[in-house]
Amino acid sequence: MLVLPDLHAAKDPEPLSDLVLHLARHDHIRLVVEVRTGCHEASSLMELGPAVMDLDDGQWTDSARKAAWSDVAPGSSTVEGDDAPPGEWAGDLNDVAAVCTSDPWQISRRYEQSEEAHGGLRPAWLRAGASLTRDQVAADRALTLLAALGDEADPRLPEQLSSLASGAAWRLVWRRVRGDIRPPWPGPARALAAGHTALEGSLLVADHRGTVRVIDARDGASQGRLPSFIDGACSVTVCPDGTVLVLDGHGRLHTQRTASGPRPTGIRALLDDGPSPLERLVEVANNLLRDHPATAAASSESLLALADGHGSVRAYALEGDQEWHRTVQLHTGGVSALAVLELPTADGSDRVPLIYSGGIDGHVRVWQPGADPLDTPVAVRECPVTALDAVHATESGPVLAIAWADGLVEYVILDTGQVHAFRPGPPVQAVALHHDGLLVVGTDETLVCLQPT
Repeated sequence: MLVLPDLHAAKDPEPLSDLVLHLARHDHIRLVVEVRTGCHEASSLMELGPAVMDLDDGQWTDSARKAAWSDVAPGSSTVEGDDAPPGEWAGDLNDVAAVCTSDPWQISRRYEQSEEAHGGLRPAWLRAGASLTRDQVAADRALTLLAALGDEADPRLPEQLSSLASGAAWRLVWRRVRGDIRPPWPGPARALAAGHTALEGSLLVADHRGTVRVIDARDGASQGRLPSFIDGACSVTVCPDGTVLVLDGHGRLHTQRTASGPRPTGIRALLDDGPSPLERLVEVANNLLRDHPATAAASSESLLALADGHGSVRAYALEGDQEWHRTVQLHTGGVSALAVLELPTADGSDRVPLIYSGGIDGHVRVWQPGADPLDTPVAVRECPVTALDAVHATESGPVLAIAWADGLVEYVILDTGQVHAFRPGPPVQAVALHHDGLLVVGTDETLVCLQPT
């Protein structure tokens, strides 16, 4: 399926029209061509006998939305220089309030035609455009634009956008955007993990080249990186002793330690020179998954969870003298994300581990090892799951973060069922939750830390 919008607006439309005529001869190719009525290209394409959708026909017009659009873009308006067609938005592209409250499609068109940065608003708008053009209140649009704003922007813009976003469902804690240097952008976030116990206050970010960087969860400042590159790193998880487990693109686990992580000292360091229990467990897991490489990994204080491309999830014991592992089939097709949540029992004497899994089948399921999985999914959408994380937050209790392939991130407070939604614009690759309720969202263009209001 090939789509050619605004063919009449091309610099040289005639060769493109000839290309359409040639491509239309092939049965395995379908073409959708947008062209203005009455132009030469429309006449030549009509010779093909296409199915025609005339957008001037009233049945394709939402009268209420057209009236609302007409209110903010009257036909008498013209842009600066009087070089825009009638009906084009004529506002100031440097005016934050006007940009956040006007018709987003008109703003997008104007920014695409402009060659100026407009104080940093233009690159931020184009970076998050897929989210900004949705129907939403001005406060949510301001928050999304603020989250995509780079550090080269006019220093007055963050305060102005923050003021406009005061009524949004989120508060922006910090942001990092491609190209930032104060502090540096940590690269495309293909996997995220919040540090705990030995790595409390840190956030691990794996990029597309296999570098796993450590940053400060409070402000995104750099704290170094793991010593080795992991080819195609797709999952990162932190164990209680500070060991970082990284799942590579071939479905194998690797153990790593940060420079600041705890290490054995003294007599213990001399005597304990063999593989640790965790390293032995990783070796066992890699052997078991040799025929079905892992696609996702997650861990908690008591267990390690791995999933494969056939819908199965495995749980391995991580504590004490226990050496068990259990497997269950949870999804149709591959499992794309895992998260482990440990909940305290009613008397506080023990913990109950829960494994949340998300698949390309659009289901999020929960399983307690040793029990049958629930029949009803936690969440279902006609869209694959791209990332999961879960945490027992200090104030709200257990929280689940779900990232979907269409760019939606859902922050679910499990005790109440309340859901906060966020769409950064670029496709979401990873999410991470901190015990104080903070949500970190990673894309190929941005890394954003949010707090629900």
